[in-house]
Amino acid sequence: MTDGVFQSALASFVLFSPERQANALSAAIGFAVVLLPYSIVGPFVGTILDRVSRQRALFYANLARSINLFLVALFVFSGTTGIALTVVVLVAFGINRLILAALSAGLPLLIDSKSLITANAIAVTGGSVLVVIGGGIGVGVRALVDGAAFADHADSLLILLAAGGYFTAALLSGRLSKYEIGPQEHEKAAASFKQGFTDMQEGIDFLRKNIDTARGIVATAIQRGGLTALTLTALLLERNTFNDPSRPEDGLQGFGVALTIAGIGVFLGAFLAPYGVARFGRHRWIKFAMFASAFSPVFLAIWQTQIALSVTAFLTAFFGQNIKVTNDALVQSKIDDYYRGRVFAVYDVVVNGAIVSGGLIAALLLPTSGVTAKVPLFVMSAYLFVAVVVLRPSKFKATY
Repeated sequence: MTDGVFQSALASFVLFSPERQANALSAAIGFAVVLLPYSIVGPFVGTILDRVSRQRALFYANLARSINLFLVALFVFSGTTGIALTVVVLVAFGINRLILAALSAGLPLLIDSKSLITANAIAVTGGSVLVVIGGGIGVGVRALVDGAAFADHADSLLILLAAGGYFTAALLSGRLSKYEIGPQEHEKAAASFKQGFTDMQEGIDFLRKNIDTARGIVATAIQRGGLTALTLTALLLERNTFNDPSRPEDGLQGFGVALTIAGIGVFLGAFLAPYGVARFGRHRWIKFAMFASAFSPVFLAIWQTQIALSVTAFLTAFFGQNIKVTNDALVQSKIDDYYRGRVFAVYDVVVNGAIVSGGLIAALLLPTSGVTAKVPLFVMSAYLFVAVVVLRPSKFKATY
């Protein structure tokens, strides 16, 4: 929830402040700032957490994040942008990767093996829901204080609120004993800082031998990259076209509505996927969902209206979640325990790289108004290429 408050304040400051006009490049850079630390730091976080107390890692990481957000709040309060703010925010999300990994690595030591799948599902779904709730709280608090403060001052207040949340999390981690969530002795003995490179290479080698799994990951990555491009289009349309640019708070609310509609699509897509897989099989269902995703942006390509945006947001998110859920199951079904972490490390890096690339490509195609058919048509073309070429039956099929 704290992370949602922080992200909403950061988005408000960078993209929805009256004194700064939002453009595609600044939004794309924002996505890169959020995701690159996950891609760069992610493969090596596991090694760190296998060498030091995860409880101590949680405590100091949350404490460092609290201090880091205090610095971000100072920058935002003074209206500072550019490289200084970017570096501090990069550090913030890099620390966050360590926090999430420590929680994930420690969970099996707190839950019995029969309950682990359920616990993971609750943790992932609950975390996503709380981030959305935190973002809603951030938007609501900003609306309350906006009339009594300058926009940047309101955003800095939200970030200070988030800093307090991380400080509270640091204190709560003290309720765990030093090695209650690991690492265990055999994990410490096997850890090596070279292991991150080795794990990534082993994950890549495994995917070379399981070509359908690799192609499923590519399909998921490109679908997520296209979704990012459409998200940037929605942001600019709501900020600069559908609402008065001099009233960015209206644009922020409109963008929030579009994200909510997409979120409903994600939620419903996760429910449909098991039925589709049971009826058609994983490979056929992923291909069907990819074809359906390809035709989802047609509405926004023809009409740049709020209704067309809502329809595109729902359908692209709905079928995209079908692809993600089904492909995750496909990947997991092909991997034994030894390779699971290695392959998913590669999976994360590929998907995050595609998201950043999708944002940057969209930045080159989008006008400041967001009114263009180029991005929806580009996304449609990329999705069709994946459905027809990458997922062709001769290469993407069940092998057992």
